[in-house]
Amino acid sequence: MTLYYSPQSRATGARVLLEELSAPYDLHVLNAKAGEQREPAYLAINPLGKVPAIRHGDALVTEQVAITIYLADLFPEAGMAPGLSDSLRGPYLRWIAYYGSSFEPALIDRFMQREPAPVTQSPYADFDTMLGALEAQLSKGPYLFGDHMTAADILWGVALSWTMMFGIVPKRNVFVRYAEQITSRPAFQRITAADAALAAEHAAMVGE
Repeated sequence: MTLYYSPQSRATGARVLLEELSAPYDLHVLNAKAGEQREPAYLAINPLGKVPAIRHGDALVTEQVAITIYLADLFPEAGMAPGLSDSLRGPYLRWIAYYGSSFEPALIDRFMQREPAPVTQSPYADFDTMLGALEAQLSKGPYLFGDHMTAADILWGVALSWTMMFGIVPKRNVFVRYAEQITSRPAFQRITAADAALAAEHAAMVGE
């Protein structure tokens, strides 16, 4: 397993998930500050020039939600994905997909201060409705589906931590409590420390 990676990016969640799964992996680090994700070698991996991406044997997987599903299913012994016959499988897939199809588009519109599309054409209705649905689900806690943590919680916990830090998502009590459950875990703490060191190294390489 190879994880194509840049520190302090959306790839962080994929690396945290690999750690939570106790999965063996090699790290292929790209210096985004130097534009390595836009060079031909990596564009052959992901033409969009985005991380994360993973290569597992002959399989190449991009997109955060696909990577989350793929990895959790690949290591069922970790118990971080409901099985196909589990009644939680549908809701689990729903909330992973919701991240990519609703949360991310809403987030970018808000960050760029863009006027969202009309509700009838928007992939996320409107920002408050999108966030309210998430808050309602997390209020059932402590995790998305009660007491059992899944790979979906790693995806959401890391994302909420970052987006609240930058002020894009409001620091509502439910979101803060939920994110802290994920960011206080040893796997997240290890990767955060490693990311800080990598990011400083990359900045030094480009003279920042």
